[in-house]
Amino acid sequence: MPKSVTIRVNGQPVQMEAGSIVSAAFLKAGVPCRTSVTGEPRTALCGMGICFECRATVDGTPHCRTCQLLCRDGMVVESER
Repeated sequence: MPKSVTIRVNGQPVQMEAGSIVSAAFLKAGVPCRTSVTGEPRTALCGMGICFECRATVDGTPHCRTCQLLCRDGMVVESER
């Protein structure tokens, strides 16, 4: 049975299967990774780090590409505004 990890997405605990990418946790939580300058919600588009639509703050570091990061237990991620 796969191990699961719990991360916090905008303060909400989200349980993810170990090895899942952080952008999937945003989708599971039902919140965007970031909001565009025009106020539109954005999330992972390309899934390979090229489009930068999945940027979010991860453990206090802004502008991280969440489609390139694996979830780890205790990780704190926040949507960028």
